[in-house]
Parts: sequence; structure tokens; C-alpha cells
Amino acid sequence: MRYVSTRGGMSPAGFTDILIEGLAPDGGLCVPAEYPSISASDLARWGHLTYADLASEVIGLFVDDLPQLHSIIARTYTADVFGSDDIVPLERLDGDLMVLRLANGPTLAFKDLAMQFLGHAFEHVLGDGDATLNILGATSGDTGSAAEHAMASKLGVRVFMLSPLGKMSPFQTAQMFSLQDANIVNLAVRGVFDDCQDIVKQIAGDVDFKRRHHLGAVNSINWARIVAQVVYYVHGWLRATATGAERVSFAVPSGNFGNILAGHVARCMGVPIHRLILATNENDVLDEFFTTGTYRVRPTEEVAATSSPSMDISKASNFERFAYDVVGRDPDRTRQLFAQLDREHEFKLDRDAVTRFGFVSGSSSHADRIATIRDIHARTGRIIDPHTADGVKVAREQIEPGETVVCLETALPVKFAATIVEALGFEPDRPGRFDGLEAAPMRFEVIDPDADLVRARIERS
Repeated sequence: MRYVSTRGGMSPAGFTDILIEGLAPDGGLCVPAEYPSISASDLARWGHLTYADLASEVIGLFVDDLPQLHSIIARTYTADVFGSDDIVPLERLDGDLMVLRLANGPTLAFKDLAMQFLGHAFEHVLGDGDATLNILGATSGDTGSAAEHAMASKLGVRVFMLSPLGKMSPFQTAQMFSLQDANIVNLAVRGVFDDCQDIVKQIAGDVDFKRRHHLGAVNSINWARIVAQVVYYVHGWLRATATGAERVSFAVPSGNFGNILAGHVARCMGVPIHRLILATNENDVLDEFFTTGTYRVRPTEEVAATSSPSMDISKASNFERFAYDVVGRDPDRTRQLFAQLDREHEFKLDRDAVTRFGFVSGSSSHADRIATIRDIHARTGRIIDPHTADGVKVAREQIEPGETVVCLETALPVKFAATIVEALGFEPDRPGRFDGLEAAPMRFEVIDPDADLVRARIERS
């Protein structure tokens, strides 16, 4: 398996060569030269595998240069870490809607499923700790805590995590800022997530600085994150069809396009996913694209602060990988499109070329989230978080007769307690290990949205 850049300026490389990378050297994103195939016989053979064994099969299709892959995965997906042998249980939610429970990991968000794998893989590649890897990342809420908790105990790793000051929930903020590990540096940026992400991309594109300081990435621009997430689409499809479902679709709350991109990859590999139902909040750049074909990013001042804050994103960093597939995996065309995006802040793709990939979309408002949380609780007794509520709301609008829709849970509701209290009038359950979290001492630094300030902070460490 070889990897190339969406913009064509990178020599083909192996998985371990790109494992710690964010942007490719030409500013594009790493993708497989071609997607591996999953056959009907593969799916039949995998039907009764444990999650860890399934992960070994699926991730192994993308990795042929890491002999220890199976042992890395076996250490990653355990009941001790994810709360049950199922790892990601599939449960019926309401009628033909099911929920894939992805938020049982250490930080109560779906990001743990990829980040725990990444942490073990990084540690293995770094070996005995003589090498040092500086991780630079940006978060709108959940990526940061998942990355920091996955990397906090890893030898030879330092994490510099940028987050938008005052834009995350109190629980999300405390999960990150209460960490006292010396190798964790939290930088709270005066701005929005897009400002944080722009800084990361600017520094990642500085090849000399990147090499000099051994920079790696944990955001979903890192292909290893996407690979790990493909697994739960295969798992979810297998479990749903085992219940008798014949047409299985997935509803995915999406801001940065990484989570649903993994579903797109699974579908391209041959998993017979009927449709991918994308849900946005008020920051509806992706819904606008799938409705009109126009991808139009918003300026910082137009990015709304919402009650599903992890999706308060205008520039979806993984969208380039999808656009690359839409234009026939043509790197020259991809490079032209994103140069146009830099100049004009938008571009348009042919709607017929887009629709063949099985996407539909919709958006959700604060009122929609509150109503959905109330309705699901009244019908089922289950409490869902605001982002999952966005997915459920759009799934209910889009579901077709005879279709089973698997909604991806993104986080546990305790991470967004204020919205749950508004909807239901009481606090959601809180795992005991998080008691008093928001009152813990906080350790972070406030900075302006300036890449040079981040460079200077990395150089001082």
C-alpha cells in the first residue's frame, strides 16, 4: 500500500512514512494511491469477529509495513479502555433508527477510537523514547482531550494543542486544561476553531520548521485517524445487517468532515452502505455543498457559536480528500480548486459527480437539538448529546421506507450538560472519575491567533 498527495507533489510513501504527518509536503493531504477492496466474502468471514480482530483485518488492508500492527491493535481496543467487550455497541434507538455507541472511551467522545490507536502506534514508532515527537493540533472540543489523554503517558511525545478561547463546553475545557502533565501544552487562542486550524496548517506547511522540530499531527488531516474510523463503519454495517436490516445507511454529525469521510472510504472499498446522511448545525457549509454543489467557507466573524460546539467549523480540513475523489483523483484539478478556494473562498463541483457517492445532508438548529433531545428521552428514556441530536434530527428527515439508519453517537451528554439541563431540566449522569472536574486547577496559556507565537512556544520547549 502506497500513499500519495491529493495535490500530486509527493513521492509514493508507505504507511509508517506518513504515520505522524499532517499535511503532505506540497500542502495536500495523504491518501492511498488506490482504495483496497472489501468483498462480500470478506464481510461474511468477518461477521463474528471481535472489534479488535476486525480492526486488524480492516486497518491491515492499509498497512503492510508495520509487523507489530496486530499487537498494537490488541492493546488499543480492550474492555478496560472502552468499558465493554463490544467496544462500540449497536443499539436500537427508535423505529428504524439505531445508534452506534462510539463514546465509551477515556474522554467520552468518538475521537478516542482513533486517538488511542494513534497513541500506541506513535509510541511504537518512536521506540525506546530517544526520539522526540512534537504533536501540533487544533480542537473544537473533543479532539484535544482525546489526543492529550492518549499521549500524556507516551515517551518522547510533547503535545501543543490549540483551542478557541471560551468556545468549548466547560466539561471539554476542563478535560484538557486540568491536565498537569509536563508534556501537554494547552494554547487557548483568541478566535474560533478555524483560526486554530489555519495556524496548524500554516506551520505544517513550513517544511524546514516541521523537520527541525519533528512535528507530527493528531487532527484528522492525519490519515491514520481516518483508517481507524473506517473500522466502526464496517462493524456497524455488520451488526445492523445481522439484525435483519437490508439497506443500511449512516447518519453522521459532521463539522471537519473526518468522521463521515471514513464512511465514504468504507463505501468506496465495497461495504454496501446505502447512503451517508450528513448533519450540520447552524454552520452549514457542508450542507450547502451537498445541496448546491458550491463549497463556500465563511469568514471568522460568520462562524456561529452553537450548542453543538464541536461542529462550529467553516473550513472542513478533510473535505479536500473527498473533492479529490469527486474530480476523479486528479491532483492537478484538486490543486487548482484549493488555490481558487484560497483566493475566492469558494468553488463549485458538478452535482452529478457528487451525488454518485451516496451523500445526502441537512442542518439542525438549537431549537431542533432541544426538541430532539426531549423527544428521544420521552420515547426511549435515553439521553443523547447535542451533536448526536443533530444527526438524529437529520436522519429522521431523510430516512426512506425500508432503510435502517445507524446514527453515530459522537459524545456522552455529560460533556454538554447545560444543553441537557435546558432540554430536560436535570443534569445527565456523570461517570464518577469526572466528579469535580470543572473545579480542578487549570493549566493553559492564552495567545493571539498568530502562527509565529506558536512557533516561538514550540521552540522554547
